[in-house]
Amino acid sequence: MGTIPLALTLTLVLLAVLGFITPSVWSLNPDDPNVCSHWESYAVTVQESYAHPFDQVYYTRCTDILNWFKCTRHRISYKTAYRRGVRTMYRRRSQCCPGYFERGDMCVPLCSEECTHGRCVSPDTCQCEPGWGGLDCSSGCQSDFWGPHCSNRCQCQNGGKCNPITGACVCTDGYQGWRCEEPCEPGYYGKACHLTCQCLNGATCHHQTGDGECSCPAGWTVGPFVFLRAQCLIQYIFSGCVPQGSVCAQPCQVGKYGINCSKDCSCLNGGLCDHVAGQCQCTAGYSGRRCQEECPAGWYGPQCSLRCDCRNGAKCYHINGACLCDTGFKGPQCQERFCPPGLYGLICDKYCPCNASNTVSCHPLSGECTCTAGWAGLYCNETCPPGYHGDGCRLPCSCSHGADCHGVTGACVCAPGYMGDDCSSLCPSGLYGPSCSFTCSCHNHAPCSPIDGSCSCREGWQGVDCSTLCSSGSWGLGCNQSCLCANGAACDPMDGVCTCSPGWRGEHCLLPCPDGMYGLECRGRCDCSHGDGCDHVTGFCRCLAGWTGIRCDSVCPQGLWGPNCSVTCSCQNRGSCSPEDGTCVCTPGYRGTSCKRICSPGFYGHRCSQSCPQCVHSPGSCHHVTGHCDCLSGFYGSLCNQVCFSGSYGKGCSEICLCTNNGTCNHIDGSCQCFPGWIGEDCSHSTYICHHFCCPLGFYGRDCTEVCRCQNGGNCDHKTGQCSCLTGFIGTSCEQSEWNNMLIDCVTLSRLVSQNNFGNNSAL
Repeated sequence: MGTIPLALTLTLVLLAVLGFITPSVWSLNPDDPNVCSHWESYAVTVQESYAHPFDQVYYTRCTDILNWFKCTRHRISYKTAYRRGVRTMYRRRSQCCPGYFERGDMCVPLCSEECTHGRCVSPDTCQCEPGWGGLDCSSGCQSDFWGPHCSNRCQCQNGGKCNPITGACVCTDGYQGWRCEEPCEPGYYGKACHLTCQCLNGATCHHQTGDGECSCPAGWTVGPFVFLRAQCLIQYIFSGCVPQGSVCAQPCQVGKYGINCSKDCSCLNGGLCDHVAGQCQCTAGYSGRRCQEECPAGWYGPQCSLRCDCRNGAKCYHINGACLCDTGFKGPQCQERFCPPGLYGLICDKYCPCNASNTVSCHPLSGECTCTAGWAGLYCNETCPPGYHGDGCRLPCSCSHGADCHGVTGACVCAPGYMGDDCSSLCPSGLYGPSCSFTCSCHNHAPCSPIDGSCSCREGWQGVDCSTLCSSGSWGLGCNQSCLCANGAACDPMDGVCTCSPGWRGEHCLLPCPDGMYGLECRGRCDCSHGDGCDHVTGFCRCLAGWTGIRCDSVCPQGLWGPNCSVTCSCQNRGSCSPEDGTCVCTPGYRGTSCKRICSPGFYGHRCSQSCPQCVHSPGSCHHVTGHCDCLSGFYGSLCNQVCFSGSYGKGCSEICLCTNNGTCNHIDGSCQCFPGWIGEDCSHSTYICHHFCCPLGFYGRDCTEVCRCQNGGNCDHKTGQCSCLTGFIGTSCEQSEWNNMLIDCVTLSRLVSQNNFGNNSAL
């Protein structure tokens, strides 16, 4: 490469001093428009302290003589130790908002399509020049419309087109007039019919189809005549005369291209455009569609295709690649130091302070160290700071999730839980830790942290490894929800749904089964004959009073009554009780709440509701059960009004008389009344034989010839004949019954008592 001219060198130095050469690193201002920011987390490896247990040996006094009364003891003590840990940090990052991209230190809008005739003013939004439309401003108004929003219809005729901005007609060749309604006058052609037909080379001129102009290919033009046709052609053949004008032999002049050379070239920085298609041919040092961009740093020459080979931080001139050396360096590539290796300074009298093993070189003037890859610091004695690597530690690490990288190679050293070349991938499911080398121990489909392997238990599980169900009474994530299930219901450890115990229902099992139902989920139906429903838990029938049995279909056994037949009847005298309420139903002849009282005198039978008959010879009222009269000895019959049959006497006339010799038997006590001439208890002794005996019963006086007049079983004195009456009879002859008087009084009294207590008979 040749020597750079002095003037060019001074120009480059001045541009560098003035900052014309753009810095390679820009930073966004968070306060600028279209700049967004967010917080991102990253993991850093830190050193943390913890209590480390160890076995501490100490001695105590004891009775061990062999060890001089010292005994060894052990105890667990703790000391401070250190280990590596992972801490999550946060940093604020600025970036362009969606729809914008970074250009220098600004965020500019991004349009996915280039705004052909306009400029990009917001994301994917072009501001078009007048007369143009479409999303990318590439569409002019349709040929028949013009004006704002192409809302006016053109009035041009004969194929004339209107200006999309003003609406003025641009007539096709061969026509003229405000609306292009008139053809050219004879002898004229072209635009607005201003040209005189003078085509050479056999060209014909027509006002409409081009008879008046030469139809030249792209890149050639029809211009004014310089030479006559014959002259130009002759000179072109012999002297190189270039025919131009109507013969279409002249290329477009510089800065023009296309059909009729009607388009202007847009090339910058001395770039030339092809006169046919208009493509820019950039000069050395420039690139881009319009040659508007200098070669990027590190490149130069035609089409920026050559790589700069400048060293020691020298800049490369983008046109010819000449190196602009920093002070202290020389050579075509700035590869040589002014000072010998290891020295620096104006007179090379100072030793480089750099760590030799980590240093490429030191600056020949300032002594600044240029470190090898992976080293940094004033003397190249420090490794690259976290997040950077390479030469000068200028290259940012491409590691994700806060991972560090190797200072020289840039290889990522992933934090626990991440893997991959750039540490962007989490550990596969089931693995965790550094290099994803540990296997998770979580149970029941619980995921584990890829960083430390800690288990994130699913609902219903707990424990370090999620192997333990939530304890009774708790449920949910972390088992931190309390069960609300009542009455012994089970709570689902996953979602807390209650599974009610038999007999209960409802969301929280607070409601008993509805009447007539029982059991698990209240699916059982009560089957009770005489019951007040059934137990909502067991289904056991709740029998009505007086009923028993599994289905309440059996009456209480005799002697029991009430709920579950649990009460013993208190009825006496064989009375029965109502199984429902225990009320006594007395047998005939008894009354009262417990049937322990007999009927009142004068009454008998069921509920003592029947009146006794009028008993004649009876000691009292009728029998309280049967109503029969209790006859005195010597009488019988339903009313005790009949004397015992002859030959019988006594109670119920059940005794047989023993009187002989026609003696008559007393119907009451069976004593014999002997026929005259006979004596003795059974009249078996003759008076003639036994005159020394007392008179026989029923006789008295001398020779026992007097008949006693005593009635009703009364005995007479065998001497005087005075009657000795039986109990219950009075009078000289015992003819009056003392019982009749007493019976009348007793019956009267009984009736009075009955009338007074009639209302209480059922309760007595």
